[in-house]
Amino acid sequence: MADYLVIVESPAKAKTIERYLGKKYKVKASIGHVRDLPRSQTGIDTENNYEPKYITIRGKGPVLQELKTAAKKAKKVYLAADPDREGEAIAWHLATALNIDSSSECRVVFNEITKDAIIESFKNPRPINMDLVDAQQARRILDRLVGYNISPILWKKVKKGLSAGRVQSVALRLIIDRENEIKNFVPEEYWSIESTFEKGTKTFEAMFYGNDNEKVKLTNEDQVKSILKQIKGKNFEVVNVVKKERKRNPSPAFTTSSLQQEAARKLNFRAKKTMMLAQQLYEGIDIGKKEGTVGLITYMRTDSTRISETAKSEAFQYINEKYGKDYVIGEIKQGKKSANAQDAHEAIRPTSALRSPDQLKDVLSRDQLRLYRLIWERFIASQMAPAVLDTVTVDLVNSGVQFRANGSQVKFPGFMKLYIEGTDDQSEETTKLLPEMAVGDKVKSLDIEPKQHFTQPPPRYTEARLVKELEELGIGRPSTYAPTLDVIQKRGYVQLDTKRFVPTELGEIVHQFMLEFFPEIINIEFTAKMEEDLDKIEEGRTEWVKIIDEFYRDFEKHVKHADEVMEKIEIKDEPAGEDCEKCGAPMVFKLGRFGKFMACSNFPDCRNTKTIIKPIGVKCPTCNEGEIVERKSKTKRIFYGCNRYPECDFVSWDKPISRPCPKCSSLLVEKKLKKGIQIQCTKCDYEEAPSQ
Repeated sequence: MADYLVIVESPAKAKTIERYLGKKYKVKASIGHVRDLPRSQTGIDTENNYEPKYITIRGKGPVLQELKTAAKKAKKVYLAADPDREGEAIAWHLATALNIDSSSECRVVFNEITKDAIIESFKNPRPINMDLVDAQQARRILDRLVGYNISPILWKKVKKGLSAGRVQSVALRLIIDRENEIKNFVPEEYWSIESTFEKGTKTFEAMFYGNDNEKVKLTNEDQVKSILKQIKGKNFEVVNVVKKERKRNPSPAFTTSSLQQEAARKLNFRAKKTMMLAQQLYEGIDIGKKEGTVGLITYMRTDSTRISETAKSEAFQYINEKYGKDYVIGEIKQGKKSANAQDAHEAIRPTSALRSPDQLKDVLSRDQLRLYRLIWERFIASQMAPAVLDTVTVDLVNSGVQFRANGSQVKFPGFMKLYIEGTDDQSEETTKLLPEMAVGDKVKSLDIEPKQHFTQPPPRYTEARLVKELEELGIGRPSTYAPTLDVIQKRGYVQLDTKRFVPTELGEIVHQFMLEFFPEIINIEFTAKMEEDLDKIEEGRTEWVKIIDEFYRDFEKHVKHADEVMEKIEIKDEPAGEDCEKCGAPMVFKLGRFGKFMACSNFPDCRNTKTIIKPIGVKCPTCNEGEIVERKSKTKRIFYGCNRYPECDFVSWDKPISRPCPKCSSLLVEKKLKKGIQIQCTKCDYEEAPSQ
């Protein structure tokens, strides 16, 4: 029997860690939490200092018994749950269940699952950090008090199956506030004047700037016509040339939030998928006989951008060998650390900078490789030298009318040789080269084109934008972003339309209820302050019972008031516009766990249901009888098929359009590309220029 027992959370980690530690150690997994609050009741004694009632999680009895048996036979037990608040709480629950003294040196933590990190962590065991445990307990108790007091009211007054949590209520508020901004937005007219100029054999673009070096905003057509009349002829004089050298620093290595945002932008991954894949890379992948199973990235729940000196050294070695010493970072200012950042961890980075993505392409799945490449490239780039750009601004004047041309050229690519951070609007920084010009030069205008524009409302939130907003407002923590976005969709409060959040009628009702009866729960400043209070508990600067009590005394009154005053809300079923083929009663739209569906209004006498199909106005090219309709796969991905299925098996991931191919008369489809949407033929090589 082994001398020492090590308990981790995940079975995937256990074998790897056991191999690193050797024969004297036995590593077992708790498979997450073993104790929690009961599901059937609140489990918080509000009359006795908010004492939580913990029970063994249903189904975890055999696991816990196996751990108890192994613990009795071991000389010492080490608790090696994840290195965060939740991991510390799991270690404490295990210590309590296994009768281990939590003040003894029983806790080991590591930021990466590599041999050196594991061996080093066991040289420095420590007691369980009760401040961390208390911070996690306080969060769990707060969420339980909110959820188990508000949700029953929603069930009784609105609809069964609803919930209202602290962070999810604020996320829903942000989405609804943005929707209201869009609805109330009044477009404003504005104009621009663009021109193509010629200098020698080269052409370049410039925009109207103003009059006599004073910027002018164009708001109507009459103003534009007046300016165009002012211009005499086609010759402009260069009156000012400004050349500057600008440095562009690399983005820091990923935090949880920035990883979720960048994976959404560049890989089209949902936050939930990003975290699932990151967990797999962290826990370990079998990369071959030489190394076996090894963790490929550091811990993926972090808000720190700190990098260890060892990791930097490896990165410098790789960059020097691959690109040369000029590309190795100098002393540059890294990204600003969040005021709430817990700096106990490092940023998310590869466990070895020398383990390039190309070396792993045969052992990782397609999506694992794509995420690993993103993490690896971002980390290596963060340790590379800044890019150096030459920027040029040229002012051109004709009769007092001033145009301005801006250009830039990459003088030294630096980190941009490997990686450039994505943006939410998908616009890419383009390099515009201007011909050499000097003050007094004459250039010729080839065309002058006025354009009318209208201001646009703010965009709806994508997952990436919402995560960024929550982080900037100090709402939630790295481990909460993905579950929060997931739950507001599962509850039917929001839907995704072209990857952007749109509130549903149910979401509006729940939000209005929260706004009227629990305004402090959806108050952004209040929720952000609560996160700060949890941090104070973690740092040992305040007692968790005090924080809970300050919240609960007022909250309890609001709960009682809402239960007494709120009237029952009847959500009427929306007519579907067709009759049930089984009993003839009208069909209605209903909202279920997986979104809207059609059901017979004669329920429960008739239980007929149908999925919603949406015609797109295109004849089926396969059978020439049916219509193509929009459908959703089990994973909620939109595809297109014939409404005569299964008689006709036509299916397409790309949206068909009604007009035929001008070249071969076959079906045209809209293909989504990074640059926009491109219309392509399904049979021949016909394609049209992409449109945004």
